[in-house]
Amino acid sequence: MAARTPASEEGLSGTNLERAGDHNQRVTLQAIRARGPITRADLADITNLTAPAIANITRRLLNEGLVLKAGRLTGGRGQPATQLIVNPDGAFSIGLNIDRDHITIVALDFVGQVRFRTSREVHFAMPDEVRAFVAETLDILRRKRLIDFDRLIGMGIGMPDDLGRVRLPHRPEAYEVWSEIDVQALFAGLIDAPVVLENDAAAAAIGEMQFGHGMQSRSFIYTLISAGLGGGLVINGHYFRGADGRSGEIGFLPIGSDAQSETTLQDVVSLYALYERLARQGIRACVPADLESLSPQAQAVVDSWLDEAAQHLYMPFLTLNCALNPEAHFIGGRMPAAIIDGLCARLNSLYARLSDRRLPPVAPVRRAALAIDACACGAGILPFNERFLPIREALMKSA
Repeated sequence: MAARTPASEEGLSGTNLERAGDHNQRVTLQAIRARGPITRADLADITNLTAPAIANITRRLLNEGLVLKAGRLTGGRGQPATQLIVNPDGAFSIGLNIDRDHITIVALDFVGQVRFRTSREVHFAMPDEVRAFVAETLDILRRKRLIDFDRLIGMGIGMPDDLGRVRLPHRPEAYEVWSEIDVQALFAGLIDAPVVLENDAAAAAIGEMQFGHGMQSRSFIYTLISAGLGGGLVINGHYFRGADGRSGEIGFLPIGSDAQSETTLQDVVSLYALYERLARQGIRACVPADLESLSPQAQAVVDSWLDEAAQHLYMPFLTLNCALNPEAHFIGGRMPAAIIDGLCARLNSLYARLSDRRLPPVAPVRRAALAIDACACGAGILPFNERFLPIREALMKSA
């Protein structure tokens, strides 16, 4: 396929490489998703592909039901140009988030809208319990015909690394079984489609990249505050895994000046840490909903915890900022929006004091768009990534 003028958007460029037809279709579909309704002429400008190439690709996408015609653009000379959009019913996926304090399942359509959501607040659920919950949910989806299972392309699972190994308050010894089983195999028999497994923070960051604030910010830090503390990095529109797939894992940083300290960042900045802080004051909280409507006494405890959490996060966040120079820093997770906003405000206030320092610009900290269901939605997006969205690594292999 011959090239046109230079692509107008980094990351949406097609290629002339041999055997790259799949990549060009993925790039075109991504451009329609990000910019639709859009004409074929505009697609050619954005993707750097020729008009005949775009015509062939969009014809296939229309025939496969992945995109739809959305009327014609009038006002110019000649025949009005047809505009294209992604078909929400073109494909579906299931997103599953497994964590120490809950199980959440979402069904997503092709534009990332949640067609169905269910969650169970349960601490340290065992594999059989999680599998039964997923099977029950899939049965509901089938019986009520909430999604088209003929167009179900996969299930994505987001869960913390070392789920069964990391010590947290009240964790039963039997929970270690999560580190001994094949998680993908556990769920593979429930659907006739692939099962993809990902770290929960990575899934949340990928979800934010594809369907959240990442649509406007190509390079950002993502911090996930859940039962533990994790993170992910998106650089130039691509999720950065690191050498061992563990980038952004700030939760295991030791607290204090002693590098050998057994107290880590997630021991003081996490949902479980906040629950423990409240419990020491005689205030019971064990699910996020308990943090929604707080008494003055409980709110004072939360405010004190937020002050301390900001102080602990300040230097790791500042270090990441100086090392990566991102456009933004997003915080997501299952904490109520008001608490995340309070943490962001405290961090931004601390950063404001650096205005007279000779430091690179510090990216503002904001609440993520996909906050409370970030991991489940991000996990649900993984099958779309695998099947339809541009993958830089695949293109590199074809070079």
